[in-house]
Amino acid sequence: MSATGLDVFDKTLQTTNSWLDEISQTLGPDRKLAWKVLSIVLHKLRDRIPVDLSAHLGAELPLLVRGTYYDQFEPSKQPSDWDLDRFADEVEKGLSGVRPVNPRKAIRAVFSVLSRHVPRGQIAKVQHALPEDLRASWISAEERVVPPPEQGELGRYRA
Repeated sequence: MSATGLDVFDKTLQTTNSWLDEISQTLGPDRKLAWKVLSIVLHKLRDRIPVDLSAHLGAELPLLVRGTYYDQFEPSKQPSDWDLDRFADEVEKGLSGVRPVNPRKAIRAVFSVLSRHVPRGQIAKVQHALPEDLRASWISAEERVVPPPEQGELGRYRA
């Protein structure tokens, strides 16, 4: 039986819950914290990549996650000078009001989820748009949870 009566809503709830479970495996069993981490990291990422790329990434997110991704989006207010330290500082500020969590661990948890569920080509484009230290952090997180694609593999999703 359908929880909402609409397959599209049931699918996005199921997928979003799966993403939150994966984040909770890294940060602890607190779904509200997992949602907050996912939202904050996605906002900070969205605000730092080119608008066209941001839209392409948004299109790959589950419907429910996509809603929070675009919440309060102001493309004209993108920072131009940033690095991993500043990114982590802003994530930490965004997570004020919740139990303490290491912002770099939170960032890695979200990057890992994205790497597992967003098409590899899209992830590569986003990574390429990042400063070197943030790109290296993402690739490091990704290597721990996502096996490298086999030679010549053009599949949509990574294992």
